[in-house]
Amino acid sequence: MDRLLPYLPGRKWRRMNKKINRREFVGASIAVTATAASYSRILGANDRISIGIIGCGDRGRDSHIADILNFQKEANVQITAVCDPWRQMREKAAQQVKTATGSEPTQLIHYEELLQMEGIDAVTIGTPEHQHCTQLTAAARLKKDAYVEKPLAMNMEELILAVDTVIASGCIVQNGTQIRSLPQSRAAKQFIAEGGLGKVLKAAQARNGYKPYWFQYAERPIREEDVDWKAFLMHLEDRPFDPDQYAGWYGYREFCRGPHTTQGLHFIDTVHYITGASIPRLATAHFGTYRWKDHRTVPDSVEMIFEYPEDFVVRYGQFFGNGGGRYNTVYGTRGSIDCSDWSWDGEWPVSGDGTSEPDKIQPGMSLPKVASVHHMKNWLDCLRSRKQPNAPMEAGYAHAVAGIMADESYVRGKRMGYDPEKRALFEA
Repeated sequence: MDRLLPYLPGRKWRRMNKKINRREFVGASIAVTATAASYSRILGANDRISIGIIGCGDRGRDSHIADILNFQKEANVQITAVCDPWRQMREKAAQQVKTATGSEPTQLIHYEELLQMEGIDAVTIGTPEHQHCTQLTAAARLKKDAYVEKPLAMNMEELILAVDTVIASGCIVQNGTQIRSLPQSRAAKQFIAEGGLGKVLKAAQARNGYKPYWFQYAERPIREEDVDWKAFLMHLEDRPFDPDQYAGWYGYREFCRGPHTTQGLHFIDTVHYITGASIPRLATAHFGTYRWKDHRTVPDSVEMIFEYPEDFVVRYGQFFGNGGGRYNTVYGTRGSIDCSDWSWDGEWPVSGDGTSEPDKIQPGMSLPKVASVHHMKNWLDCLRSRKQPNAPMEAGYAHAVAGIMADESYVRGKRMGYDPEKRALFEA
């Protein structure tokens, strides 16, 4: 298990700015995106955008491919290649595209081959978590726009490399934290910005369940002859083929840190978005396995607390063994917002219960009605306009740092801090 030491900024970033903070990070991102190199790639309405799919598992097929196919005519895009080391997965993906369009995409085993294909404009990355940063960095170096699943990174070194590479490239990158694109997320952001909640004091979610999600994935039948095991391992230590590690990779910390980075970061990113918060100043985490004890290494119970420079705390808890007691609430001096419903047409009720402030939220008040654009459609639109998408690299960097801080707190048994000038973690 790797233990992350403070990582100093690379030379490229240091030339851009010796002292980096969140506002300057945003400015640097926008400034680079607005370069002539980026805008020279603006396509006309009649130019069809060619997209390659990296990762054809459930996320790749049920979200990335399905969403792109849903918007393909409106956005004038086409899926021309699918890539996965698991034969059955890429064959299912290719058939899905062919059934919808009548045209079968090229099937590839290795993502490097897809990135080298002539005519590929953009890629989606829906692979195991240990592969995200490597594939995104490679795509940016070849000037391919990308939609990448969270978490953006598993350690600070690969995170900083990916961020610097994307910013230098001018590529359009959307992070797969789609909750921020829900209409109610945008409404809550507006409500809080206008003072509707008063001063934000705390955000908390409990996302409990009965059985860990990695169990169902590990039940998938898989044979060594149907996969490229080394392509799956990528930069990790070689070992004999293990069907449980491949099919059930969510259950192993080499490939996935745990529920806090797989599901918890949806909550963290949403808090960042609706409150305008930056990156945690401090993080403390306690993880363990209390119910589903087996040979796998991912904890079935996680608790983490973050303290933000904006002067409020965030708590995320998740355990498997009992699915009761779920909630998702943001608290302020004027009341609270129930953010539990993550469906597109969901409602986030507001309430003044629990506070005696004279300006507390009154009965009958609600979030404003705010229109939004589907997260994938937003990315597709930005491929053509070259504007920054709703979850740009700044957002991916922030959620990734939070996840890494919590994980390092668990590994080291220490409270962790973040230094925004050095872009480094430290024991606090």
